[in-house]
Amino acid sequence: MPGATPTAVVTGAGSGIGAATARELAAAGYRVMLAARRAERIEALAGELRAAGHAAEAHALDVTDRAAVDAFASALQGRCDVLVNNAGGALGLDPVAEGDPADWRAMYEVNVIGVLHMTQALLPALAASGAGTVVVVTSTAGHGTYEGGGGYVAAKHGAHVLAETLRLEIVGQPVRVIEVAPGMVRTEEFSLTRFRGDAERAAKVYEGVAAPLTAEDVADTIAWAVTRPPHVNVDLLVVRPRAQASNTKVHRGG
Repeated sequence: MPGATPTAVVTGAGSGIGAATARELAAAGYRVMLAARRAERIEALAGELRAAGHAAEAHALDVTDRAAVDAFASALQGRCDVLVNNAGGALGLDPVAEGDPADWRAMYEVNVIGVLHMTQALLPALAASGAGTVVVVTSTAGHGTYEGGGGYVAAKHGAHVLAETLRLEIVGQPVRVIEVAPGMVRTEEFSLTRFRGDAERAAKVYEGVAAPLTAEDVADTIAWAVTRPPHVNVDLLVVRPRAQASNTKVHRGG
């Protein structure tokens, strides 16, 4: 659709990095399709964006449900310029010897299979746009291990490999594949979800760290990568707070 407003799909848009990314891309001139399980969250965000003069639509969606993903893709009527695969998350911090297989399975489903579903469903439209972009939001957990993180680390490694493999397989097509791997990001829900609502335990993750990344910091990097000229592919962008040198080396206090 030459001349039409470019469309960006953002999964996990109900909060955190997803919501911040939707705001950034809307401000950059994209028609933003907000996808997340909690309809009330994305409807409120869509209303906020429209009130600011942007184009936005809310679509309740579970990325692990392939039939729902296919229906969503059909509703786009072949128009998609950017897909931001942001939906994901962590559950628990148990060692491998004690990890709950149900938690591992749930993390793999949303962090890997969800990305697979969305990418497969929208790749034809992305290619048809003539300059499509797939963004996979992984984590520094996808590039290094840490104790207690086995299930989440395995899932994010899977998402990283998906992005890397896809880039090899579609080279020559008018679609670029960008991976953004954030380190320590303080959002309202990530650690709280990981620790099943234990606010005290969630707060300890960031204890003594003067300035963890914010959702807006990561969204800014995503929007920057997406808005480079179409021939420029940011294969992998790792972004951490200054206080974090690695997954296990963090300066706290002082």
